[in-house]
Amino acid sequence: MEKLPRNRVVCFTMVSSVCLALDLWSKSMAFRSFGVRNGGEWLLNNSWLRFRFFTSLNEGALWGMGQGFAWAFAVLSVGAFCGIIYWLFVARAAESVRLTVCLALVSGGTLGNLYDRLGWHGIILPGRDEPIKAVRDFFHFQFGGTPDHPALDWAIFNVADICLVSGAVMLMIQSFLTEPEITAGTTTASPTEP
Repeated sequence: MEKLPRNRVVCFTMVSSVCLALDLWSKSMAFRSFGVRNGGEWLLNNSWLRFRFFTSLNEGALWGMGQGFAWAFAVLSVGAFCGIIYWLFVARAAESVRLTVCLALVSGGTLGNLYDRLGWHGIILPGRDEPIKAVRDFFHFQFGGTPDHPALDWAIFNVADICLVSGAVMLMIQSFLTEPEITAGTTTASPTEP
């Protein structure tokens, strides 16, 4: 069996590390600047799109689903990361550079949110004795309506979420671009001629 190119490990490590570092740095800067559950003025404010930085702690998943189950999402994150490592380097998916980059983005995002779900950010809320096990989010978008009554108040998110979604979209596109393999001994049926 041919060895995987060494640059795949380097590519995976670099992309996932940059995603993780950018995520942790941006969360730290946002929460240092605004505190907890606070934000700045709208940086973009028109009738159909608004954007600002607004810090939020999410003890669940997307749109706050699964509140209080940070431990379950942490376990899923560890499982997902281990599955990605297996898929890339044992099942040899890393033969594809594109697949390596996609999964590195997903890994970096997964690790960034896992860091928060373990409470390693150190944020202790009043009335608690230990750091809250919640993901730090700070990108806030609204669509339509007014700031007080938006048509759509999008879930507040972070850089890790951007990496996860980007990697997932790239994986989906990759699945459409990949041609099916023809295994030895199989033949394709040809149309019969009259």
